[in-house]
Amino acid sequence: MARFRTWVGIALAGALSGSLAGCSSTGGKRAEDARKAASAQGKAAVNTPRWTFAMITHSGDGDTFWDIVQSGAEQAAVKDNINFLYSHDDEAQQQAQLVDAAIDKRVDGIVVTLAKPDAMKSVLARARKARIPVITVNSGSEESKAFGALTHVGQDESIAGEAVGDELNERGRKQALCVLHEQGNVGHEQRCDGVEKSFDGEVQRLYVNGTSMPDVQSAIEAKLQTDKSVDAVVTLGAPYADTAVKAKQGAGSEAEVDTFDLNAKVAAGLADGTLGFAVDQQPYLQGYEAVDLLWLNKYNADVLGGGRPVLTGPEIVTKDDADALADYTKRGTR
Repeated sequence: MARFRTWVGIALAGALSGSLAGCSSTGGKRAEDARKAASAQGKAAVNTPRWTFAMITHSGDGDTFWDIVQSGAEQAAVKDNINFLYSHDDEAQQQAQLVDAAIDKRVDGIVVTLAKPDAMKSVLARARKARIPVITVNSGSEESKAFGALTHVGQDESIAGEAVGDELNERGRKQALCVLHEQGNVGHEQRCDGVEKSFDGEVQRLYVNGTSMPDVQSAIEAKLQTDKSVDAVVTLGAPYADTAVKAKQGAGSEAEVDTFDLNAKVAAGLADGTLGFAVDQQPYLQGYEAVDLLWLNKYNADVLGGGRPVLTGPEIVTKDDADALADYTKRGTR
């Protein structure tokens, strides 16, 4: 996993000017079970006041990537003696209303995603006016500081895309298909932009309806049937990798399928060669660090990173890493 250190080093420089917004889907019932177990058995490691922190994300229903983020946040909350509130909505205005509700409850800290930052600007100004510390997570590094957040925790999506482009070059690919499953998510565009920047070949973008896997499969299959030159399919979320594999098989294509983000199926696909590689942004770490950094700020006025993004990726993982990752994905923390 040496490439993780390389890409984080590059991203530390890129984060000063790059923007970040991303999400995907991994996890599932195991992550839910792990969260419940941690909440039931965990004990606070500190004797600070029982502050209340709220996390509000742009997750849609059933987006299991956020199970892992939530799991990390809840386990940090147990350790830090925090009353943790989680809510989500994939509609930007609804997400903003949830942030408003948290402010009305006079919570002690807010963790929020900025996948669609324009909708969140005014509500975060209200949080700032109410003197509620905010940390942005997963999406929105470029806007984070301007919106008054203490810091941002996540992966630089442009740098992650560049890592994918470089990996495709190493594998001798010439025609890549970048599959975008969520309209309006700036992080997804940044990922594909990054691929285009570093990839020596041609990148095509395919926009699909990510709420319907049959639609995703048929759209990818149709593209692969009509364009036999495509030799790499890059999906932007772990569940879509398996769907892309089925589309490839249906189209009789020889294209390699690669993906952003991890889950147990992706780890298995890497192990058996069904998938070429994956990009891990460590969602558990995003949730855990966001809560822990809020606690540190409340307790000791600490701000990690000097206000610059705290990077959790990218890490390129391949078949060589699959066995080591399998246990983590099965327990729902990677």
